[in-house]
Amino acid sequence: MGIIKRIKNEIQIVKERDPAIHSSWEVLLYPSFKVMLHYRTAHKLYMKGHYFLARWISQRAARKTGIEIHPGAQIGEGLFIDHGNGVIIGETTIIGNNVTLYQGVTLGGTGKEHGKRHPTIADNVMISAGAKVLGSFTVGENSKIGAGSVVLEEVPPNCTVVGVPGRVVKRDNEIVIPRETMDQIHLPDPVKDEMQSMEEKIALLQKRIEELENK
Repeated sequence: MGIIKRIKNEIQIVKERDPAIHSSWEVLLYPSFKVMLHYRTAHKLYMKGHYFLARWISQRAARKTGIEIHPGAQIGEGLFIDHGNGVIIGETTIIGNNVTLYQGVTLGGTGKEHGKRHPTIADNVMISAGAKVLGSFTVGENSKIGAGSVVLEEVPPNCTVVGVPGRVVKRDNEIVIPRETMDQIHLPDPVKDEMQSMEEKIALLQKRIEELENK
């Protein structure tokens, strides 16, 4: 893809997914826009074996934007990083098309192992603010990761993950493309549901005990 077409594509991505934007000129100020242009250049150099120069460009971008993307990461088209401060994307991370990351997201490893040690993020995934996805596994397409979640294992397609550690919640096999709503708030909460169920059972037990004591 040529540089002009690349820039137009990155501008369109930001305008599509950020309701706060009013003009194409504003996109030039966005950390996501800046860091992706730097990443594309650094990644080409990395793939040609120019590791020092690639890292120099990526670290320069990190200082300017607060977003650290290792030049070895493989990123498809349509990545949008909203705000972005504190986002970290590790060396062996693979990101598909039309993925959205919010501030504070980490796509990292779990130790000093070699080889593929970072996650693979499939198409149309949304990872909410502060979430950590750690390890070499796949987050399936059209999935959502809730804010502050810590994901340590495989996520099937079309799922929502919440909690620490992250728990998968099926959505009745309904395919929902996260970037169409950008909703990172109204997500299922299995922990809350379990707590509510326990409270209801305790209330029934207390009522039964009172009935027995009154006999």
